[in-house]
Amino acid sequence: MTTETTPIQFRMVRYPHAGQVDGVWAMTRDALPELREDEVMVRISHLSVDPGMRGWITPKRSYMPPVQPGEVMRAFGVGEVVESRSERFKVGDWVTGFTGVQTLANLPANGLRAIRPDLAPPQLFLSGLGMTGYTAYFGVTDIGRPQPGETMVVSAAAGAVGAIACQVGRIQGARVVGIAGGAEKRAFLLEELKVDAAIDYKAGDVAQQLAMAAPDGIDVYFDNVGGEILDAALGQINRHGRIVVCGGISQYGDMDLVRGPSNYLQLIAQSARMQGFTMRDYIDRVPEAFMALAGWRAAGKLMFREHIVKGIERFPEAFDMLFAGANNGKLLIEV
Repeated sequence: MTTETTPIQFRMVRYPHAGQVDGVWAMTRDALPELREDEVMVRISHLSVDPGMRGWITPKRSYMPPVQPGEVMRAFGVGEVVESRSERFKVGDWVTGFTGVQTLANLPANGLRAIRPDLAPPQLFLSGLGMTGYTAYFGVTDIGRPQPGETMVVSAAAGAVGAIACQVGRIQGARVVGIAGGAEKRAFLLEELKVDAAIDYKAGDVAQQLAMAAPDGIDVYFDNVGGEILDAALGQINRHGRIVVCGGISQYGDMDLVRGPSNYLQLIAQSARMQGFTMRDYIDRVPEAFMALAGWRAAGKLMFREHIVKGIERFPEAFDMLFAGANNGKLLIEV
């Protein structure tokens, strides 16, 4: 047996009410049971804090079943195998998958994927070289499909998925317009991501700013926020435009009162297409995305920005940061 200290877990003890997450989390220090056949014990290094977590603690039909009260909170993580009863992995291997918000975990080996920390720092397999990067890649290249010279607009463009989507759009030859909140994030889009235009949604009417930033209309809109910004983009979508519905973070505060798009009739008027997706649709094509993203990164065409919070004890704080827009880049916890 390993000599690991008693692990720490964060459990969801009740579903949020009216969007309030106070009292939702409980930190526990429960010892692990004996490792079972085909399981591995993983010492978790980093955890991903994602907008999808809000949906996972909502007892509604979705692409995954909700976390049940009392269960360890669902989360992607990376870590090192410290004990193994599986032929898939040996001690010292590094893996990624749904580890849960905990420092140490016994996990089914068939739910994990090997990673190569000799190729990139482990945490990158949770950001640009992980599900975050894959989401941006497939959303842009498979659904949005921007053509050279077309205008692509990305909301939450300074966020984890949005920042990569902007860069993939530029690589595809599109004219990219990013939308973010605040002067600092707008400067990041222009100076570091090199988008063609950037909008600060806090600085005034988004529809007016979009009209100026995209005078020829919008061919592809990569949506991460929903709400009023989605309506503004719908109002300027071009004929045969494509709207990629990746997320709706403006609506996650109260999942019982989600606001749908009021401007959806533009889909008819412009023969436009609006499609949602999750990585469940593309799990068999992960190697394709990894090779493309890693290649662009190696060629200097793609950069990843991470916002790392140190200490698993700060998980509730990190969760709140995400929905307040207080993070700059992919939000991770260094366990």
